[in-house]
Amino acid sequence: MSQSKPIFIFRLYVAGEAHNSVLARANLRALCETYLPEQHQIEVLDVFREPKRALEDAIFMTPTLIKLAPASVSRIVGTLSQTQSVLLALGLDGHLP
Repeated sequence: MSQSKPIFIFRLYVAGEAHNSVLARANLRALCETYLPEQHQIEVLDVFREPKRALEDAIFMTPTLIKLAPASVSRIVGTLSQTQSVLLALGLDGHLP
């Protein structure tokens, strides 16, 4: 019996091409490629294009990252530039360098 690794599902809310949003996208992509290769899905939503979805998810600041799976759901606001803090907040402390 093989054990499959969990798939991490992220939703990142950004504000267009704002500097912090660009940084958050790049940092999340780098973090996933480094620590969760082939184990992640990222959905990026622009609050200017998807305001209803942002309201449904209670997004009041950008960039905001929501980890949807595996349980439990967690949120992080910011550029995601502090890798160790992000890994801890996402419950990925087993991946700490």
